[in-house]
Amino acid sequence: MSWNDVPKSVSHLDRRSFFRITGIATAATVLSATSAWQLTYAAALTRAKRDKLTPDDIIALMKKGNKRFRDGKESPHDYLAQQKASAKGQYPAAVILSCIDSRAPAETIMDLGIGDCFNARVAGNIANDDILGSMEFACKVAGAKVVLVMGHTACGAIKGAIDNVQLGNLTDLLAKIRPAVEATQYQGERSGGNYGFVDAVARKNVELTMADIPRRSSVLADLQTSGAIRIAGAMYDIKTGRVDFFS
Repeated sequence: MSWNDVPKSVSHLDRRSFFRITGIATAATVLSATSAWQLTYAAALTRAKRDKLTPDDIIALMKKGNKRFRDGKESPHDYLAQQKASAKGQYPAAVILSCIDSRAPAETIMDLGIGDCFNARVAGNIANDDILGSMEFACKVAGAKVVLVMGHTACGAIKGAIDNVQLGNLTDLLAKIRPAVEATQYQGERSGGNYGFVDAVARKNVELTMADIPRRSSVLADLQTSGAIRIAGAMYDIKTGRVDFFS
């Protein structure tokens, strides 16, 4: 992503900032209303600063955070300070539904800190009733503005769904991914051993989940219609570290 991709409402932010400038990380440089540039410090995102951000702003900042991660230039997080500041109240900007895969920790790969986002993780990043209820709390009650569904490459849950794995409670979970397997158009070997197909199904699974969320939750559907939230999708490449965002 180039700097030109960032919405104008956040284009004044420093290139190496993510939510540092909005108050999430340790330090940021902001333009003073009364003088020139001054250094301000804040450990956790405040309600006022979160509420000034639009859903598009938040997604743009996530993209910048992932770019810093890939470049090895992450923000200097003071997690203890973030923990202490967020203990007084939480004002996350987003709720992220991602897979439990140990190689795809959403907060790390987008350079987020404590209090920045709600994080729901389940194999295959599916939206069951409990997760939908959690998203409703995150957005309607706590004020999060982005619902991000993030899949990833080489996903074991997707592979298991393709291969019709049967294993205890996992069987029912993988059945929820099967619609994505059937809906994926792919020229080539349609098996779990073909990671091109696995990744294509993973992306389709994200797309179907994005569509499923407002269909199954009138609360989130209303927030989406009013523009209060944006439901977005993403795929994380475990080899390159890149997060590809899409709507």
